[in-house]
Amino acid sequence: MRSMVINIEEAKLKTLSQIKAFLDGTSEVTFRVSKGERNQFIERVFKRFGYASHGRVEKGVLLRYIERMTGLSRQQVTRLVRQYRKDGKLSKYPQRVAPKNGFTRRYTVADVAFLAEMDVLHNTLSGPATKKLMERAFQVFGDVRFERLADISVSHLYNLRGNKQYQNKRRHWTKTNPTGTPIGKRRAPQPNGIPGYIRIDSVHQGDQDGVKGVYHINAVDCCDADAVRRHLREDQ
Repeated sequence: MRSMVINIEEAKLKTLSQIKAFLDGTSEVTFRVSKGERNQFIERVFKRFGYASHGRVEKGVLLRYIERMTGLSRQQVTRLVRQYRKDGKLSKYPQRVAPKNGFTRRYTVADVAFLAEMDVLHNTLSGPATKKLMERAFQVFGDVRFERLADISVSHLYNLRGNKQYQNKRRHWTKTNPTGTPIGKRRAPQPNGIPGYIRIDSVHQGDQDGVKGVYHINAVDCCDADAVRRHLREDQ
């Protein structure tokens, strides 16, 4: 049998025996209190049945009832019980789940702007040097703009430099300047009389009767005889 979602007048359940009978007889039916009314419903159940005055077994029945009606897990319900016992009430609306990266933000948008301003003035120095400048700005010169940044770690300073707001203030675009870089040059070697430099030439012997002629490759040592003799004397 498929589960069903229906609404009931749950306030008519006034005793724990009625609650237990309800749980045993509705295993295939799902009840859901709306999310906006969830905490108010749980608080009413705690008060109507005097949760704190019951033993462990009776409390377990009430927790099962709350789980069935709200769809919350046992851990979530237990957390709400602790809150109720501590404060005597639950907040009007369910507590929102904190985001995965829900750390308190220490450095503000203004701090990022001040860091960008410092980097503009000093042409973006290294992290340790920039940190020292901001320490001096606050501690020596009393510039309160850098009060928080004076204590920043170098690693987090680089994190702020990667911030989108920082990039929008510091990023600038320049066109690529074309440069002529020759890939290769064809020129005769200039060994200045030193032996060991070979000059390679191709010579076409010509075509005959429409038949392509042969190309000959000549390899010529570029040094002269006098240079060779000088070189030999130097080696001796």
